[in-house]
Amino acid sequence: MSDYIHVRNTYEGPSLEITGQPDPIALLHTWLDEAMRAGIEEPNAMALSTVDSLGQPSSRMVLLRGLSDEGLEFYTNYTSRKAVEMADNTQVALLFFWPSVHRQVRLEGTAIFSDPKHSDTYFYERPRDHQIGAWASPQSASIPDRKAIEENVARFEQMFEGKEVPRPSFWGGYLVIPHQIEFWQGRESRLHDRYRFQRTEQGWKVERLAP
Repeated sequence: MSDYIHVRNTYEGPSLEITGQPDPIALLHTWLDEAMRAGIEEPNAMALSTVDSLGQPSSRMVLLRGLSDEGLEFYTNYTSRKAVEMADNTQVALLFFWPSVHRQVRLEGTAIFSDPKHSDTYFYERPRDHQIGAWASPQSASIPDRKAIEENVARFEQMFEGKEVPRPSFWGGYLVIPHQIEFWQGRESRLHDRYRFQRTEQGWKVERLAP
């Protein structure tokens, strides 16, 4: 077995002090903007965790495409493994990790389908080859080889030649409505700053957590 016990980084981020009743969605906006300004590659990448009918969790990276007071939005194939699992269990978790600025954000919430108009708008803003790709890939399904996908791409390119590519009925968005959001700021000696926001009937409740 390989030995990784000596792989260690020192965290020396600024202190994180949260007082009053701040808005966690506004804070997430701020942290995303700061991650972008720090030059982090794909700062909107987030790990999505779902659970299947047997209780087996699975995770994968997806890209945040919308953030509002309602929640966080991403897009995918509705026949993919994550979509099948969300159909069975709508409770999901999201994780952002930006190591160069020693920050992470964890969210837990409920996944629902996005407004179809949002899915249409986003789909028609995508590059044409991405639109074709949505039609060509039976996401998460077993395929014999890469050639099968390439042949699908060629078939749909021919089908939609000279036409607008419509959004497939099996492709669209999800909105994750968070009920818990945790902000983590790496600090020296592993004494990190952590704050957890929990949604209540009166609004967001915030508390500081031990590192």
